[in-house]
Amino acid sequence: MSTLEAALRGGAVVLLLLRVVALAQNARSDQVSRYSALMLASIAAYVVESAPGFGALDLRWRLPIHVVNSGAAAAFWVTMGATFVDEFRARWYHALAWLALTMFGAVEMFSRSTFIGATHTALSMFCILLGIWHTLAGRATDLVEGRRRLRVVYAVAIALYTVLIIASDWLWPGGLSAAPLSLANAVGLMTLIFLFAVLASPASTRQPLAPAAVRARSTPYQGQFQDRSQDQSQGDDLRIPPSPTGADAALLEALRKLMDHGKVYREPDLSIASLSQKLDIPEHRLRRLINGQLGHRNFSAFVNGYRLAEAEAALGDPAQADVPILTIALDAGFGSIGPFNRAFKAHTGLTPTEYRRAHLEGAQTDVRLPFPKMTGRL
Repeated sequence: MSTLEAALRGGAVVLLLLRVVALAQNARSDQVSRYSALMLASIAAYVVESAPGFGALDLRWRLPIHVVNSGAAAAFWVTMGATFVDEFRARWYHALAWLALTMFGAVEMFSRSTFIGATHTALSMFCILLGIWHTLAGRATDLVEGRRRLRVVYAVAIALYTVLIIASDWLWPGGLSAAPLSLANAVGLMTLIFLFAVLASPASTRQPLAPAAVRARSTPYQGQFQDRSQDQSQGDDLRIPPSPTGADAALLEALRKLMDHGKVYREPDLSIASLSQKLDIPEHRLRRLINGQLGHRNFSAFVNGYRLAEAEAALGDPAQADVPILTIALDAGFGSIGPFNRAFKAHTGLTPTEYRRAHLEGAQTDVRLPFPKMTGRL
């Protein structure tokens, strides 16, 4: 390995580990930082393992580096989910995928079984595809402009580099670790790592919401347009957008009329494009308005807030006790009962049936006992 390549790889590893240390400081409270640190540590292990001469190192050094590198695909999958899916929560199958990959990696160090190697590669590719799917699936409804651009950059860069690794392993003995390709690989790695770890860190796409914006999620109906002046005097460290003035204030009022009075959220196919046409403004301006002034990061969550509020009111209304739940869901703007049930359960903690039963039973109790119960004798 040349001096230049050693310097490039060493610089890349140092840069990655510095980012890992910085992210680890917020790992407990921020899942994006937590999983990004794991992914960057895996990439650092790959930078070391893909260097010429790695196989000559003592097994005590090679084994932990190879094991950490082996779980990189699962770390990428969970990091992309945490970065680009607002309601993402790591599940048992994420941990199982990472554990399986690292176990396959450990076995590979002692066995050159073709089956083990092929299974490891297939599972890694599956995790990478799931990660790329996370980056692209929600782009149409993403309201954070920086994150929307980062989705495409991540998907294209990771996909191309993965194809390059697989193709080189098949077409060239030793793959990217072989002498003719090793230096080029080091240059490419250093460039990508600098761009992603410093200029386009996944954790940088997370924007803390101001108190009023947080309340907007819990009161998505008319509370989204409330005045924030009282929150700005609280001295919070969270991001507090300035109160809208001029054109933004007029647009917010027009948006409020469309949502509260026009009830356009009842349209099942309502999109950021169709809503921007109704307001006669560019899509990027509407995204910035909803994200910057109302605190929403996802258009579907913004619209579903109105739909769920209407469904809650209908399910708790004794006059609509005989209206089928499917009818209520469709009238509120949901396209089918499945997404409605999942969204309603996530929002209230109850299924629509449980919510209706609990609220109607409470209403009946209030009707039977209009006055406080009296005890004792007159």
